Amino acid sequence: MSIKINRNKCKGCTACVEVCPGNLIKLNDEKKAVIIHEKDCWGCTGCVKACPAEAISFYLGADLGGRGAFMTVKKQGSLSTWKITLPSGTVKEITVDSSSANKY
Repeated sequence: MSIKINRNKCKGCTACVEVCPGNLIKLNDEKKAVIIHEKDCWGCTGCVKACPAEAISFYLGADLGGRGAFMTVKKQGSLSTWKITLPSGTVKEITVDSSSANKY
């Protein structure tokens, strides 16, 4: 599985449900996001980027050079902050301004 949903952080907004191209994320009876068939997740990170509560993280396994880290995304205006939590607990952040993404 490439994503992990923290149901304690989930607000039930359905943003992840709407963007999942595989239609794999649903709300359970408690109105919390769950991934139905974990093995079918494509790892597109659409849900990670869409979640305003940072409740969905993307697993960065060895095949992606992440060695077991998890990544979440927080958006604020044109800024996206990608937070990477390493297995050691160390947190690294990368902030990207989408308003200047195509200035080259």
